Amino acid sequence: MTPPRTTKVGRLWFLLFTLAWLAIWTVQLTPVQLLLPDQLDTPGDAGTWVYGVVSSGIVLGIGGLAGIVAAPLSGALSDRTRSRWGRRRPWAVGASWLTAVCLVLTGFAHGAWPIGLAWTGVSIGVAVASAAFTALIADQLPESQRGAAAASASSSQAVGIVVGVGAVVLLGLSVLAGYLVLAVFIAVIGTLAAVFLPDPKPDAAQQPVRERRGLPWESLRDRDFAWVVWGRFVTNVGNALPTTLFLFFLMYGLGQPKADAEDNLLLIIVVYTIFVVIASVLAGGWSDRTGARRGLTVISALVQAAAAVVILVSPSLTTTMIAAALLGVGYGAFSTVGLAFATDLLPHPDDHARDLGLVNTAAALGQLVGPLVGALLVALVGGFWLLLVFSVVLSAVGGIMSGFARERRSTRSPQPDQALR
Repeated sequence: MTPPRTTKVGRLWFLLFTLAWLAIWTVQLTPVQLLLPDQLDTPGDAGTWVYGVVSSGIVLGIGGLAGIVAAPLSGALSDRTRSRWGRRRPWAVGASWLTAVCLVLTGFAHGAWPIGLAWTGVSIGVAVASAAFTALIADQLPESQRGAAAASASSSQAVGIVVGVGAVVLLGLSVLAGYLVLAVFIAVIGTLAAVFLPDPKPDAAQQPVRERRGLPWESLRDRDFAWVVWGRFVTNVGNALPTTLFLFFLMYGLGQPKADAEDNLLLIIVVYTIFVVIASVLAGGWSDRTGARRGLTVISALVQAAAAVVILVSPSLTTTMIAAALLGVGYGAFSTVGLAFATDLLPHPDDHARDLGLVNTAAALGQLVGPLVGALLVALVGGFWLLLVFSVVLSAVGGIMSGFARERRSTRSPQPDQALR
């Protein structure tokens, strides 16, 4: 078994790690928030626009199902990879380029099925890259830096939406141009981050590869780890229900023209981002200092649940902005502390990428399955109120599920490391 890491990494490591996640989130969520709805939107009578919402949900749901297989499977393979380029690096570089190619194909595709097929490739590439980069947290960081690393990954999610959607809206890019820009972004940034982040060989004390066994989801047999993973999935579905359908909500829930809705979507995303970043940094730092992650994970999920209540009580642009702030606080803290919590609970230290692939997949799958569930709820009632009710319930339930996991306290005192400072 690999001995626990006790030395700290420096600022350059965090810079490269943050850039990698910025690229991952930008290329995943910009299409989810804007480009895919634009491609699949079918304006007209009520039945027609609902069909567009359903098509968008199905496309994202299919991609999510592909990701749930790709992330833990590729993570398990990278745990066993022994090459002169490292364990994680080949997978991160290959996944970045796969994502870039499939983004280009998505931009050229027309119709729900071709778009869905190309987007599935994007989802697989993102899942594999996420598994490779997430594994670095457990590979190289002591517990006292895991909250900070999780904050980098979580805050990059919100910043990535602003970068991507802002570029498309403010520069007036077409759908195809947007996809091409995203493809270049992930190919360049993903490759550079993978190349320059260290990828040390496993310690000699690590178990030989031939002795390790088990399917990618074997670790879900561990009670505490399973509660965190499933709680993360459910809470992310609760988050994705409103956030991934904001554009449709503005156009058809609040009756705004498409141009106004796109401008207001950018404002909502900016508000959401500001609060995600603040909550991620503060929550990650606090959990590192105290080592208490479970309580904050539960509380933050409940804050996220309160956001949908605000819109339910009084649906308007103003209350949507307020809800975006609450969503940012709740989700920023939950995703940051939840990831650090899951890293503390890894049941198999020699299978970091495999097990963190499950953690990552739970979050990503929630964000991609959420639109499918939301689309079905919108189609069921011809509006958005039922979607918001489900967001409240799932956010709260996911937080409570995470609270069933037991914390494992550590008394290790990390020492400074001179590597990659």
